[in-house]
Amino acid sequence: MVHFVGAGPGAPDLITLRGQQLLKEAGQVIYAGSLVNPELLQNCRADCRILDSARMTLEEVIAAILRAESEGLVTVRLHTGDPSVFGAIREQMAELDRHNVPYDVTPGVSSFCAAAAALNAEYTLPGVSQSLILTRMAGRTPVPDKENMAAMASHGCSMALFLSAGMAEALQAELLCGAYTPETPAAIVYKASWPEEKVFRCTVGTLAACAAENHITKTALLLVGDFLGNLRERSKLYDPGFTTGYRKGTDA
Repeated sequence: MVHFVGAGPGAPDLITLRGQQLLKEAGQVIYAGSLVNPELLQNCRADCRILDSARMTLEEVIAAILRAESEGLVTVRLHTGDPSVFGAIREQMAELDRHNVPYDVTPGVSSFCAAAAALNAEYTLPGVSQSLILTRMAGRTPVPDKENMAAMASHGCSMALFLSAGMAEALQAELLCGAYTPETPAAIVYKASWPEEKVFRCTVGTLAACAAENHITKTALLLVGDFLGNLRERSKLYDPGFTTGYRKGTDA
């Protein structure tokens, strides 16, 4: 059996209770060593086999899982954040299906959630943006043509950019080809929820300079949108004039 587990954004106490329990029970853990906080491995039992997938290929990961299966060991495949977001899990599942190895998924707290928490921000503000785009710049790994950054930026909604900190200059240019202006609020959150967490507020027009000045090239999320600005209006949910299914408002 293989359990894909979301490790959370970094802080060891932000893994789910289920994920923590699976780590305690696992006979083998394969973790994304380039991103997962190694403190989480303290949950593993003393005889647990621990492998760092940062130095492994897909084929090597699958071989390690098949070996554990032959030995009757349960494997936890520990991914950063939530495994469904840039987790490269589907290709692993396809191989496990081919070998008839059962698996399940335990979700985790994504870094885009931790980044918003670090900024005391809400992505979906009334009258500002009711949509959030999770995406990344094309680099050595391409993105589909219809998802190029300028096209994504054309919506002008809240955006959280993964895997793009090292391309801030090109990213800034692409964002300005969309609906954002040089004055649109932006932020860089380095290692959200880790002890080393750093938050830098800027604008789209100063995004590249901010990244360069603070030596940010990786392990950071870039957030863009007017949700980072001033609150424009309150929600209807708690508006005394708005009737809901649970209370009558003055509009009734």
